[in-house]
Amino acid sequence: MQNQIADSRSPTSKPLDGILVADFSRVLAGPLATVMLADLGARVVKVERPGTGDDTRAWGPPFSATGATYFESVNRNKESLCLDLTDDADLAVARALAVKADVLVENFKPGGMDRLGLGYDSLKEENPGLVYASITGFGSAGGADLLGYDFMVQALGGLMSVTGDEGGPMKAGVAVVDVLTAKDTTIGVLAALTARASTGLGARLEMNLLSSLQGALANQAQAYLGAGVLPGRMGNRHPSIVPYQLLACADGPLAVACGNDSQFARLARVLGDEGLAVDPRFSNNSARVHHREELVRILEARLAEAPALSWQKRLTRAGVPAGRVGTIAEGVELAESLGLEPTIQVHDASGVAVGRQIRHPVSWTPPLAPRRSAPPALGEHSDSIRAWLTGTEGLVGTPG
Repeated sequence: MQNQIADSRSPTSKPLDGILVADFSRVLAGPLATVMLADLGARVVKVERPGTGDDTRAWGPPFSATGATYFESVNRNKESLCLDLTDDADLAVARALAVKADVLVENFKPGGMDRLGLGYDSLKEENPGLVYASITGFGSAGGADLLGYDFMVQALGGLMSVTGDEGGPMKAGVAVVDVLTAKDTTIGVLAALTARASTGLGARLEMNLLSSLQGALANQAQAYLGAGVLPGRMGNRHPSIVPYQLLACADGPLAVACGNDSQFARLARVLGDEGLAVDPRFSNNSARVHHREELVRILEARLAEAPALSWQKRLTRAGVPAGRVGTIAEGVELAESLGLEPTIQVHDASGVAVGRQIRHPVSWTPPLAPRRSAPPALGEHSDSIRAWLTGTEGLVGTPG
């Protein structure tokens, strides 16, 4: 019966249709969480400071024809409402929005929303079904006064200690802790909405960047907790699998990821040295880890005979994970060539196409019609939202 219900659903329906999100967040973790909710159909009203708006509106270059690409990356399919929260009248509008909302996402300093009268304990009396998600850098207790910037959390939380080569610690090439926290926030919100469907009650969710980072350290954290092993920086090498790293070819590096002994045997066969797979130094993964340097010298001597692309093709045909190091542009092109449709075209309020963005990564069957509204101009929807909240106008249409 459940399958019949799912299969009969309209291909254009969205799972969060009818959900109103009050977005009091800025920069990356909060806005990325709310853009994922918007992509799934929620109506997201982004509250911004008059005159300046979200900090990332000014974070450039690079700038597209319509604004800072940083801001645009996480604010499509939203409405922008400018409010001065130090003004009593504007604060009343903010509270009216919060009381109507199904979900509120905020990343003020701990206690900031409470001082404005917009804390969870205040709002739940009028809105008991509210799912209230707070994002901080280091929690609301001992870390309340610490500023939660992704770069700092990568440093303090241990990620940099396992990233980079022997020359020194290195941050990831994207604000990965913010991204992880956004995904944790989205998971929590969706779970709370599911629980609310049966209880009628919302929930207070607290996320912090440090906890999201630690949750993502996975095997590296467990090496310390379970075996007392403190991982260090290994560059592009894997601490527990060999070969699982970049290897030099005639014209540049090739990523080779042999996750089991049979893949290594196929690698040896393609390289013309099947004896490697039965050599006691390399016949199983544990042995290869202990003899990493010897094996790498042998493999790179073979790989030096041809360009990386040639080896990529030959190894892929043999079932060995291998690939050249590509640019972001080449990554998008690869996804397109595989039929993954990695981007969507977004449009302004008049329907004019204004650029491409990376789409929500989940594909649905039946398919969901993608929402395609460009990130809003600062205060673009202020008048219509104020009129709606004050009861002087009907509910306006959401971005499509």
